[in-house]
Amino acid sequence: MNLLVVGGGGREHAIIKKLKENPSVETIYALPGNGGIAQDAVCIPEIGAKDIPAIVDFAKSHDIDFAVVAPDDPLALGCVDRLHEADIPCFGPDAKAARIEASKVFSKNLMKKYGIPTASYEVFNDPKAALEYLKNASFPIVIKADGLALGKGVLIPQNYTEAEDAVKTIMEDKAFGDSGNEIVIEEFLTGPEVSVLAFTDGTAIRPMMSSMDHKRAGDNDTGLNTGGMGTVAPNPYYTADVAKVCMDTIFLPTLAAMRAEGCPFKGCLYFGLMITPNGPKVIEYNCRFGDPETQVVLPLLKTDLLTVMQAVENETLADLEVEWSDNAAACVILASGGYPSHYEKGKVMSFPASTPANVTIYHAGDKLDGEGRLVTSGGRVLGVTATAPTLKEALTDAYDAAETVEFEGKYMRHDIGRRALAAMEEQ
Repeated sequence: MNLLVVGGGGREHAIIKKLKENPSVETIYALPGNGGIAQDAVCIPEIGAKDIPAIVDFAKSHDIDFAVVAPDDPLALGCVDRLHEADIPCFGPDAKAARIEASKVFSKNLMKKYGIPTASYEVFNDPKAALEYLKNASFPIVIKADGLALGKGVLIPQNYTEAEDAVKTIMEDKAFGDSGNEIVIEEFLTGPEVSVLAFTDGTAIRPMMSSMDHKRAGDNDTGLNTGGMGTVAPNPYYTADVAKVCMDTIFLPTLAAMRAEGCPFKGCLYFGLMITPNGPKVIEYNCRFGDPETQVVLPLLKTDLLTVMQAVENETLADLEVEWSDNAAACVILASGGYPSHYEKGKVMSFPASTPANVTIYHAGDKLDGEGRLVTSGGRVLGVTATAPTLKEALTDAYDAAETVEFEGKYMRHDIGRRALAAMEEQ
């Protein structure tokens, strides 16, 4: 089989490495891919992930048997719709279903209409009305741009002055472009956060291993929000009891709501959850694999990934048992110094001659220079993932491997998984 994966980050590298395990896979094309992904797939750097016509033309001219559309932008732009029109089977939601992430207003209204637990909220398209509402609000409070914003469209003001700045930044300065034409203002929830990705064909659902992300740039959850500085799986706060509540009150009702709205969701549905004192609530949905969560979840998948994706596409997921390893996984992100603010690119990278069998290095933000060397090209450069029988062992192995990679300005957090280990000791 010839496969096509749209995207070019650590998430896509994790997907490609897992797809390669299927013996029927002959060639995987990555559009655009990156320097490190080129070790595992044929990268087509001249076709960007949002160039839908070029992606479809490439798929047709290269006899693609199955496509995976991984990032949010092409999903929201209808890449899956166009591929299906060209009779190319693929994994991912169509544009109507992708609204569950592409529009915060859509997803919040969906949850309110169908009684899915989430934070209370109001929607505004007028900055003056938003500021008037905020005068009587309790702080901290959460302000979200309606549309896609590279994971950066969520601000948490601690007081009215900060809230004024947030509204101005999103709605007037258009820091996130048209994504800020509308905003959602919602109550600030407290409790442990849990990420649960799930395979679904619109009716059947197979949740993946739970995980815990670390969003802040600095140790002890300090500094700016990032796209994620590391992850661990499973998440100790996601107990069997919590999982059952989530299935009954969130997962199945969400799928039913999407069917009722005429936009059944097929693909990977990401549930960002908060385990509040009043039970699990949805913070956000994503219409695709999360990153870096994918880099700890997929290494623990025992069932063949392509088989699962085909079952989703063919709507036969109910007939498939999806199995997971009993191991734990930990991912440490190696970032460029200064990320998520200003950082330099083009730093030459060096890697150990070999890595332990339980360690995988996923490439997120690098490229090949004119001399064929891997150099940094993004803020989050690599994800170093280890699997082991215990989380403590996985963390030790991931950090040991992370120390063997070198590039100028290399930065990482040193406390990934610490909160999870503490929670496990309390249980």
